[in-house]
Amino acid sequence: MNQTFIFGHKKPDTDSVTASITLSYLKNKLGYHTEPRVLGDINNESKFVLKYFKVTQPKYLNDVKLQVKDFNYQKGNFIFEKESIYASFFHMLKNKATTLPIVDENKKLLGIVSMKSIAAEQIVGDLAHVKTSYQNIHSILNGEEILKFDDEIIGNTLIASYRSTTFLENINIDENTILIVGDRHSIIEHAVTNKAKLVIITGNGLLKEEHLNIAKENKVNIIRTSMDTFSVAKVIGLSNYVSTIVHSDSVIAINENDYMNDITELAKKHRYSNYPVVDNTGKCLGLFRLADINDKNTKQVILVDHNEAEQSVDGLEEAEILEIVDHHKIGTIGTSLPINFRNMPVGSSNTIIYLMYKENHIEIPQNMAGLMISGIISDTLLMKSPTTTELDKKAIEELATIAQVNPSEYAYEMFKAGSSIKGMTEEEILYNDFKNFKIDNSKIGIGQIFTLNIDEIKKNEQKFIDLIERVSQHNDYSVVGLFVTDIMKNGSYIYYNSKAEEIFKDAFYLDKIEQGQYLDNIISRKKQIIPNVMRVMD
Repeated sequence: MNQTFIFGHKKPDTDSVTASITLSYLKNKLGYHTEPRVLGDINNESKFVLKYFKVTQPKYLNDVKLQVKDFNYQKGNFIFEKESIYASFFHMLKNKATTLPIVDENKKLLGIVSMKSIAAEQIVGDLAHVKTSYQNIHSILNGEEILKFDDEIIGNTLIASYRSTTFLENINIDENTILIVGDRHSIIEHAVTNKAKLVIITGNGLLKEEHLNIAKENKVNIIRTSMDTFSVAKVIGLSNYVSTIVHSDSVIAINENDYMNDITELAKKHRYSNYPVVDNTGKCLGLFRLADINDKNTKQVILVDHNEAEQSVDGLEEAEILEIVDHHKIGTIGTSLPINFRNMPVGSSNTIIYLMYKENHIEIPQNMAGLMISGIISDTLLMKSPTTTELDKKAIEELATIAQVNPSEYAYEMFKAGSSIKGMTEEEILYNDFKNFKIDNSKIGIGQIFTLNIDEIKKNEQKFIDLIERVSQHNDYSVVGLFVTDIMKNGSYIYYNSKAEEIFKDAFYLDKIEQGQYLDNIISRKKQIIPNVMRVMD
């Protein structure tokens, strides 16, 4: 079963982080194989929640782009350097590939061999020279082992094609000779006496006992085969180690983690059809063929707490979206097939997930209840936000009992941990919870941060104003706003780019507006800030 990643948006808040975990737990209980992930650094509030309920922080997910490892490439399609050329050829035929990676004993990539290189070796190569193993020759000749003294055989082939007297008078045999001979006893005797490296007896020829004894004494390797002399001469060169014809200079290997888009560009540039696949240590994993490009296992994902492509993971268009669970407006994400889309006008994604547990009759454990109530409290500001519904209140009531927390006391501790901005830079504060939106062709960015100490912002107010102005100019934003929400006062302080001054003034029905102005009862980006901005800009 394929693994499915469940994650929230790129600026993970407590609701999106906890919803990823609680939904993953539910799905796994229902028999699926899922894993919660996050798309960015989690905030202090989320860290407090995970630590409080002793839940491990989800791993970071960089993207869901198609990678080499997502394709059904020919895993294990390589051959060891001491295999024969003959074995390599038939290995390629079996796997319908024209190229084959060659590896050492540790599976480290050494180079490649191709059908073309095998053909070239047979036409212009030194067919007389043999460098291989006894076993390779024995195998290719389907031979009988008579004597074996050496694992490796290196030498030059010699065919006993002359009449015996001519051969004995004119042909020298030494320790580098690989003799191919029939049952010509005088020549066999000459070969074993002169310590030939290997004698190949063709046609199942007889070997005299006296010649066998001389061969043993001189440690001459002997193989007997039913093949005739011509056939042996024709294939003996194919017994060579495949490493003798390996190409290493122009080899282009790809990593299993490489993105498919990059491989496509690589193929356009070099026009190769086959690429060895390696891991990060250089170990060969197999062969990727461009012919396999449509045989892929697309990454499967479930989105929580968002359904805007701009807020989601990089490469989402290359993944398969199985499901979306969200409580925001319908966004820009589209799918090619019908999916489960659970979208409800409630204060938190965890409220929807709470209902899903109930509907599926899955018991909610204490830690999952704790994460759910944390997400709901965070997004509804302990039911002070106008996004709060009766379903949120009911969920908090039941989850508090399971999680064994007092909602008010726990919320204060959670907000206290999350609202600390000590040590954070202006950029970190602006982008702590920053979301992008589009209205027609206008690009909008709204950041929001919660604090119990507005003085920490006020003392560096001009730095925030300057930063917002730079961000808007350098990134082509029509509107950039930072809303500093005071949980206890139930309102927000606003900072904005100069270009957006009139938009924010009209959005909140103000006679005048200034940087750092306090907006009473404005605490919800989803229900109050974005709808008002959209009303003015439409």
